[in-house]
Amino acid sequence: MSSLPKILVTSAAGKTGTHVATQLLSKGVPVRAFVRRADARAERLKAKGAEIFVGNQYALSDMRRAMTGIQRAYQCAPTAPNGLHFNAVFAAAAHEAGLEHVVTLGQWLSAVDHPSLFTREVYVSELLIRMSPRFTVTSVIPGWFADNYLMVLDMAAHLGFLTMPLGPRAERKNAPPSNEDIASVVVAALMEPATHAGKTYRPTGPDLMSPDEIATAMGRALGRKVRYMDISERLMTKALRALPPSNYSEAAVSQLAIYADEYRRGSFAVNAPTEDVQKIGARVPETFESIVRRRVAEHPELRTNLPRQVSAMMRFAKILLTPALDLGKVQAERDYVQIAQPSFSQDTPEWLATHAPGQANALPGQAA
Repeated sequence: MSSLPKILVTSAAGKTGTHVATQLLSKGVPVRAFVRRADARAERLKAKGAEIFVGNQYALSDMRRAMTGIQRAYQCAPTAPNGLHFNAVFAAAAHEAGLEHVVTLGQWLSAVDHPSLFTREVYVSELLIRMSPRFTVTSVIPGWFADNYLMVLDMAAHLGFLTMPLGPRAERKNAPPSNEDIASVVVAALMEPATHAGKTYRPTGPDLMSPDEIATAMGRALGRKVRYMDISERLMTKALRALPPSNYSEAAVSQLAIYADEYRRGSFAVNAPTEDVQKIGARVPETFESIVRRRVAEHPELRTNLPRQVSAMMRFAKILLTPALDLGKVQAERDYVQIAQPSFSQDTPEWLATHAPGQANALPGQAA
């Protein structure tokens, strides 16, 4: 039996949660994996030694039960309009359980008056989780994930285009981290709370890249030429609605459009790349090309042939025929909390003071 404390991993079947749980298990750490359903992903975690807890992460009664006998936890809130509710439930249960240490997954963009409701909720959540004197906190705040580009990998594989609204072709605006590299920083902070308590880390990839460089790396991994095509925000909303299987609600699409605007403004390029994956996660950060090569190896359907090219062209035609979203209308109809004067990250003095080059990445209410 392990002498290490059991760690609760929320959203354990998700992009980072899966890797946090798997990396902890590989180090001999007992893991309780909180999942929504007992599906194939949960079975894979169980086969690796995780204790599976099936429940509703928004239900305080379930979160209380999940934290029974737990000393440390990974708080991974979903990107959804109810993210603040999740974090309030988590914070209340963690306080009641008297946890020792919590690692949160936040956002690089987090700012007090951000145009994105989701991001403002992340900002408030960071304040909320730090209110309890009973446990220490480490914040991990990645920016634009490498995984985000892979949403259009099928189009790149079969039609030779990387279609995203990222701005000019040659401007280096992001250092994309892999899900595994982000997880490595989370795992380090969970395993050594005394070392990482009160700290904030921003895992990135090793290189600041332009959209052209992203497309070229995709092409090398796919074994074909891929060109970047800067599309409009309107076309992006059509694509996110049209491509099956769609994992994006209208609410999520409305917020992704704001994050794409931040991308074009260069917010993800600020203070990037960092050395946090190497220094904290104790691994060499993975290149974007390597990330794509792994995805291609896992998905043989990305190898192009005539039937797949025809299918890709039909999907592109469907995108063009799909109605675009009126993003303002979506937010108004969903009764999103509105503020009088929203401010993008780089237009917020507090954000610049804690995120600009040469500054510590301290969050609100946290010493630099």
